[in-house]
Amino acid sequence: MLSTQRWPEQGWALLQVMLVASLSRCEESVCRRRGEPENPQLSKNGDMILGGIFSFHTSWKNYESTYIHRPPPLQCTRLNFRAFQYAQAVIFAIEEINNRTDLLPGITLGYKIYDICGSIARGVRVALALANGNEDIASVSEETCTRPAQVQAIMGESSSSPCMAVATVIGPFHIPLISHFATCACLSNKVRYPSFLRTIPSDYHQSRAMAQLVKHFGWTWVGAIRTNGDYGHNGMATFTETAQQLGICVEYSVSMFRTDPKEKLKKIIDIIKASTSRVIVTFLSHMDVDVLIHELAHYNLTGYQWVGTEAWISDFHTSTMEGHHVMDGAIGLSIPKAHVTGMREFILDVKPLKSSGNELFTEFWERMFECRFKQTKGSERNQRECTGYEDLSGLQNTFTDMSLMPIFNNLYKGVYAVAHAVHSILGCKKMCNNKVQPAPLTILQHIKKTHFTTKEGEEVYFDENGDPAAKYEIVNWQPRKDGSVQFVTVGLYDTSLPADKQLNLHNKSFHWANNSKQVPVSVCSESCPPGTRKVLQKGKPICCYDCIPCAEGEISNSTDSITCVRCHPEFWSNEGREDCEKKETEFLSYEEIMGALLTASSLLGTCMTAVVAFIFFRYRNTPIVKANNSELSFLLLFSLTLCFLCSLTFIGQPSEWSCMLRHTAFGITFVLCISCVLGKTIVVLMAFRATLPGSNVMKWFGPLQQRLSVLAFTLIQVVICILWLTISPPFPFKNFKHFNDKIILECALGSTIGFWAVLGYIGLLAMLCFVLAFLARKLPDNFNEAKFITFSMLIFCAVWITFIPAYVSSPGKFSVAVEIFAILASSFGLLICIFIPKCYIILLKPEKNTKRNMMGNMPSKSCVSLHVHQRSLVYSPHEIVGFQSRAMAVLKLVLLALLIRMGNPVCSLQGRAQPPELSKAGDLLLGGIFTFRTGFKGSVPTFQSLPNPLKCLNINVREFKFAQTMIFAIEEINQNPAVLPNHMLGYKIYNACGLANIMKSAMDLANGQREIIDETNCTKSDTAQAVLGHSASTPTMGFARIIGSFRIPVISHFATCACLSNREEFPSFFRTIPSDHHQSRALAKLVKHFGWTWVGAISSSNDYGINGIMTFIQAAQEEGVCIEYYEAFEQTGPIHKLMKTIEIIKHSTSKVIMAFMSHREIKVLATELYKQRITGVQWVGSDAWITDHSLTDSEGHSILVGSIGFTVSRAQIPGLEEHLREVHPSQFPDSQFVRDFWEDVFDCSLNGTANMQRKPCTGIESLHDVESQFTDVSELRFTNNVYKSVYAVAHALHNLFKCEDGQGPFSNGSCADTKHINPWQVLHYLQNINFTTRQGETVFFDKNGDPPAKYELINLQRLTSVTINVANIGFYDASLPSGHQFTINGIKPVWGGGSNMVPVSVCSESCPPGTRKVLQKGKPICCYDCIPCAEGEFSNTTDSTECLKCPIEYWPNARGDTCILKEIEFLSYTEFMGIILTLFCLMGVILTSFIAIVFFQFRASPIVRANNSELSFLLLFSLTLCFLCSLTFIGRPSEWSCMLRHTAFGITFVLCISCVLGKTIVVLMAFRATLPGSNIMKWFGPLQQRLSVLAFTLIQVLICILWLTINPPFPFKNMEHYKEKIILECALGSHIGFWTVLGYIGLLAMLCFILAFLARKLPDNFNEAKFITFSMLIFCAVWITFIPAYVSSPGKFTVAVEIFAILASSYGLLFCIFAPKCFVILLRPEQNTKKHMMAKTTNDIYY
Repeated sequence: MLSTQRWPEQGWALLQVMLVASLSRCEESVCRRRGEPENPQLSKNGDMILGGIFSFHTSWKNYESTYIHRPPPLQCTRLNFRAFQYAQAVIFAIEEINNRTDLLPGITLGYKIYDICGSIARGVRVALALANGNEDIASVSEETCTRPAQVQAIMGESSSSPCMAVATVIGPFHIPLISHFATCACLSNKVRYPSFLRTIPSDYHQSRAMAQLVKHFGWTWVGAIRTNGDYGHNGMATFTETAQQLGICVEYSVSMFRTDPKEKLKKIIDIIKASTSRVIVTFLSHMDVDVLIHELAHYNLTGYQWVGTEAWISDFHTSTMEGHHVMDGAIGLSIPKAHVTGMREFILDVKPLKSSGNELFTEFWERMFECRFKQTKGSERNQRECTGYEDLSGLQNTFTDMSLMPIFNNLYKGVYAVAHAVHSILGCKKMCNNKVQPAPLTILQHIKKTHFTTKEGEEVYFDENGDPAAKYEIVNWQPRKDGSVQFVTVGLYDTSLPADKQLNLHNKSFHWANNSKQVPVSVCSESCPPGTRKVLQKGKPICCYDCIPCAEGEISNSTDSITCVRCHPEFWSNEGREDCEKKETEFLSYEEIMGALLTASSLLGTCMTAVVAFIFFRYRNTPIVKANNSELSFLLLFSLTLCFLCSLTFIGQPSEWSCMLRHTAFGITFVLCISCVLGKTIVVLMAFRATLPGSNVMKWFGPLQQRLSVLAFTLIQVVICILWLTISPPFPFKNFKHFNDKIILECALGSTIGFWAVLGYIGLLAMLCFVLAFLARKLPDNFNEAKFITFSMLIFCAVWITFIPAYVSSPGKFSVAVEIFAILASSFGLLICIFIPKCYIILLKPEKNTKRNMMGNMPSKSCVSLHVHQRSLVYSPHEIVGFQSRAMAVLKLVLLALLIRMGNPVCSLQGRAQPPELSKAGDLLLGGIFTFRTGFKGSVPTFQSLPNPLKCLNINVREFKFAQTMIFAIEEINQNPAVLPNHMLGYKIYNACGLANIMKSAMDLANGQREIIDETNCTKSDTAQAVLGHSASTPTMGFARIIGSFRIPVISHFATCACLSNREEFPSFFRTIPSDHHQSRALAKLVKHFGWTWVGAISSSNDYGINGIMTFIQAAQEEGVCIEYYEAFEQTGPIHKLMKTIEIIKHSTSKVIMAFMSHREIKVLATELYKQRITGVQWVGSDAWITDHSLTDSEGHSILVGSIGFTVSRAQIPGLEEHLREVHPSQFPDSQFVRDFWEDVFDCSLNGTANMQRKPCTGIESLHDVESQFTDVSELRFTNNVYKSVYAVAHALHNLFKCEDGQGPFSNGSCADTKHINPWQVLHYLQNINFTTRQGETVFFDKNGDPPAKYELINLQRLTSVTINVANIGFYDASLPSGHQFTINGIKPVWGGGSNMVPVSVCSESCPPGTRKVLQKGKPICCYDCIPCAEGEFSNTTDSTECLKCPIEYWPNARGDTCILKEIEFLSYTEFMGIILTLFCLMGVILTSFIAIVFFQFRASPIVRANNSELSFLLLFSLTLCFLCSLTFIGRPSEWSCMLRHTAFGITFVLCISCVLGKTIVVLMAFRATLPGSNIMKWFGPLQQRLSVLAFTLIQVLICILWLTINPPFPFKNMEHYKEKIILECALGSHIGFWTVLGYIGLLAMLCFILAFLARKLPDNFNEAKFITFSMLIFCAVWITFIPAYVSSPGKFTVAVEIFAILASSYGLLFCIFAPKCFVILLRPEQNTKKHMMAKTTNDIYY
């Protein structure tokens, strides 16, 4: 369960032997004890004794060691009623057993129960007292020593840390320790705690259950508070690990202890206040919780959901203390309820306590009844006097509360387990033998096998680890109305069930924090809903993230998705981005308005054609039908019907057949149509050519030739279509590019050449037809339909010329609509222009449908020719279309271990004597503990016999070298008059090859025993002044705790575990090597420096390895480095652990391994890797092996080439090499190791050895002739630390001896008694040394006993079977500022496998700019995928976790690593389209200017004067402005250009059309004036003409002024149509204004067209109404086509379409009106006469 003080398990777990502490008189045969005796607080004699260790007090007064005074005895405080209950429960079980006849009959159990006040140090002393069996008082007199009376078992303690310490001490004696409440999972380790058992489940299960409970309620963001001890640390570590696996993040994890100062508690309160988590998980004892509740209530910190352990969740005292309301709603795990008949009554019967007569009872009674006994000092006057007969009935306090009955039951079961084991050992039947005392080992063995059922029916047994089965109740604190708390069981947790059924919550109502009924929410970030993705917040845990909406086209359909998935190309994300919806498929359908209108227009055309065909068929015999070649007319009507119908193939969903049909049918039918028109035109032209004298042209173009021409023209198109369909036909295509959110279903052209060939061929025929019809325009009106064909072809060409830019620029279905519009417009043009006039005559003017009228005033030959060839006449078409300890500082007394037989005045030692390997007498002794051998043969305890002594194996030359360096330094000091003059240093150096031997060696040095202890007398006290060693951290921790209690200095040269810096736990520890805290962090920086973010971690499974690697892992994670795996093993561990590590390395993806272990483990690992041929690994090593010369001994040393790591600086020790080479067995005649070493070096056998396979040694062997690791002084690193350690002790002793009375550091300026030096006095001087060695190195210690941290970064560049070559490639100095601690020099390193290239070890390659990291599910944060940024997003850093949206005017570049300004699109002068349009504008201006010059030059000629020269010049001027105004549409739009372009266009066009309108009216009025009595010309003279032009123009000017005043056009950045570019365009401002301007122009154009049409019949020579009609027809066709093209065209194409419309209509006006006149003026001057202008006929002109 709970921990009252920090106790790192690793040290105590290593104490595996009897602690020998025999102090005797030198000349007297009596025993002496160092320290005070320990007396039990409650005791009772019996045949067999059970021990009890409880904390009747929970705290003590803190005392800080000053190394100046002897520490005072422990003063206990704060009475603990719970411990009294526990003691009563034990006594109850013992009394119940004593009263039974079926269990241990004839045997009486007794007990000894001690109070340890929650102190680990006191707990160890009490355990030794129970183990040694001494009487209450060990008298320091000449009386005999006491007889042993060992306990059979010990019950207790409640807390884990004291249990760990006690179990470590009594474990070697095999005395069972059974705890009822110590739950630390670490206590299940039978190697370290072989005699520990418990009746409460391990915290391993509780921690995991709490994590699952937290996860069940959705709390992924929690705080954590733990007790500052093993219970808290281990329990919380397991919880944290499990929580991480379940996706739970710990916002903060803080430790506390009930004796902590107020400042620390306030800091915890501040952390809670500042946190965002609303759930707090606790691993605290009930005493710690009491303190915490007091602080929480003081600051009124409520509203938090508390999750507790069995230590306090069902504790009555906790739930009744003042301020408990802050915990209301708490939930946690509790031991299942239990009931033991009679226990409650027994516990509440305090008579046994009263009869004890102990001072403890007095304190208990006074506290219980709040009274004072008379003899109590300091009693308050107003306090009532205790009688001793007070009654407990009606008293409500912690003692009377039975809520911890399950724990009492655990004690009950523990006592009964011992009773059943003893019963089984003694083989009791009717009576037991009470003269036999079973050995503790036998009792332990039987307890582990016991399996019984209590009187309440509960089964009791222990598993292989000494643990019971794990079952818990889930308890909820539910406040009652009176304010008290009810513990309601709301669920169960049973580890015996399957994993998914272990947690079972009842269907009960929960009460949460603040008495809420709603489950509290505690998350760092709310769950990301579907449609978003999680992006981790930088520097925060994985539970903290932002929810970023998925980009367009991406979705996430699950909660807390870490990535968005791009939809399939045919799907698009919905508005919520949680699902992909099928994109809207866009095509021109029959259901939409546009499709319906076009369908209606198509059907209308078909119907009109059918009606015309019916009329023609009905009147097929009339002259007008017959005269216009009825055969070609019907074929033309049939082809027009097909043209109208083929437009329907463009509507509807494209399919393979419809795509092929629509383009080919359109091409063939249009060719057929135009071929008919062409045939009709040729017939008309040929017929009149035939009238010329001698002409015989008609015989070459008769009816047969007409049919063949139509067939030939059509067959050419059929061949083109067949080739197109054969080579690369049109096919249905899903266009995903133009629109992101929809699919344009269209017909891909297949062969673009084929499409344009079909269209080009149609255009060619149309142009040919237009030219021929134009040539026949002068034939007689009544008969000639060439005029109508010319009109229809003019419309046809205008529509299809406009179609090309509109088709190219229109997106999606609009391109289809533009094509249909072009088909319909041109088809209607042909139908109306050619057939409607004839139908008009047939139906409305039948009188003109006569042969006579058809013949008119034609010449006779013409009439004959017409009559003969009337079936050959043809007409033409027209159209247009776009996550440790404080107790040892208070261990003030010596550990008691007096084992003396009664009546025998000698000292008896339990265990075996262990003499030092190397020793020398001196005035002052230095102890040394080294491991000269690296391995040993051990045995697994069977608990049936004493363990066999360890057999040491392999020689460790390095350790022997350390010992010789110590001897060298001592000899050097003895010869140095400047240091310790008149004093000689001696030494005792132990060779300890196992953890147990190391502990025994330390105790020998502390007790001062000689080599052999016999039974004749006791030895003289001869304690070492200091102990040097050990090289390893774990053994050092174990004996540093023990002899640290005596304040004997321990100085290590190689123990680097950061935990040894804890002055409270290791008050006398020093070292001359830096702490691993610095090395681990330096290694993390090293790994990060080389870019290795994906590494494996391996350590030895001891304190050095585990603490070091854990610090490394933490530091590495802070640096952004991920650990792929972590494994730990020991050289002497089971082989399967090593093989598991090998397999993990083999299958891992990381190429860098951080190995925090000793040279022994790395050699074993390297050898196995070498055997399995696993190479190519970059090793990063700790100082324990990276420069060890023994690496060359391993078979697999070659794979370590390239290893890098930090180690202490190299040094030179003058004279050491000579000393080492002078070593000889004769110097150490008692050392077996030196003999073994000698034999090993020279491969010979010394006298007295049993090795007969070697030759005898000659005696002349010398190390002067040997080059080995022992004699090599080139790499003195850790050896120098040993040298400095000896000198440090020498300087401390030197300073102690030279102290002058009155100036000393101790009380009243006193100095130490040099004849009786106390260890703590040496400790004081050692803490304050500061000297410089002969090599110039300054030696001092900081407050933690550590030296400054400086390292060299070395690289193993060559490693052979003989030599090892290292290179210094860098430095690390922790004293420097953060950014300057780590430096690398210029030496080129060799990498793993001998490579010259820096290895790469990453889980995922860095994501380049333009991508974002998406974590791979279930993997560390270094494993991710690189997802390209979505459209419109960018990332400009490597390994970006998110992409940022570009500003609205920017767009990511192709790489997506930066935002660049969007391409601004407008029609510029520099692009091809702009240049072409500009050229056409300028050409128009030039042509207009040229015509104006011609007109000005010939202004007096009749043709200029007759056509109103004033309006002509004004018209030419306005046309020039029209051409020029189109230039305002080109270039970057500005505020002024936007207003100018539309208004200038509107006004100039109105001016232009006004002039044309004026001219038309003039022509019409002029001929109207010839009617008798008409005087109309006086109303429309020159003045009126000018006024009309001015009036029409002023109206447009007024419209433009209103438009510019109200809502003018303005430059606008259109960012909607294209995401990747900005369309810079002129917004219309007022749409009404724009369309009013355009509508007004259209109105005038229509008016002009109508008037010109009315004047078409006026005489040709004078009448320009025809040309005006042509021009207006072109004007109207162009602008009608402009509307759909303008609406559907995107970006600059809109402007281009508008310019095209302006230019096309301007050119139409220019050519149609002025070109014919210029032709006459320049090329037919003879026709430019008044006479010719006045002529009534045109018989003199033929073409």
